[in-house]
Amino acid sequence: MFRRSLIRMVRFRATHHYRVRGWDAERNRQAFGAQAEPHEHEYAVEVTVAGPPDPVTGFVTDLGQLDGVLHDEIVGPLDGRDLNRVIPEVAEGAMQPSTEALAEWVFRRVAPRVADPARVIRVRVWESDELAGQIEVLAGPDAAGGRP
Repeated sequence: MFRRSLIRMVRFRATHHYRVRGWDAERNRQAFGAQAEPHEHEYAVEVTVAGPPDPVTGFVTDLGQLDGVLHDEIVGPLDGRDLNRVIPEVAEGAMQPSTEALAEWVFRRVAPRVADPARVIRVRVWESDELAGQIEVLAGPDAAGGRP
């Protein structure tokens, strides 16, 4: 059995740093090293969408619609910004701006906006060529669901 999918990648530059709210600067430096200081990455976000091909177009999803969602939810709000300030969960101290946490954050923003019957099944966030975080829908009764 086969499943068709489409992977779309978008890129943006942003700054972030790690910290635990309530810790002083020294304790954060001890825990996170240089990553406790603001630094910039060129992020790459891969969104994998799966589903049956449209009987007329043959496509899994409307690429223009997906691109609009990725621009509205990810690139537009984050490009050139400080993730520690513009992502409310990070600003509030409820989330670290790590690649794996960002992957889940992207999934939760993008998945509900992808047009049926396609579903987001995986999101990867790369902060460098060597480091990425990922979230994916696991196999199970609702594995094709792709909804948070």
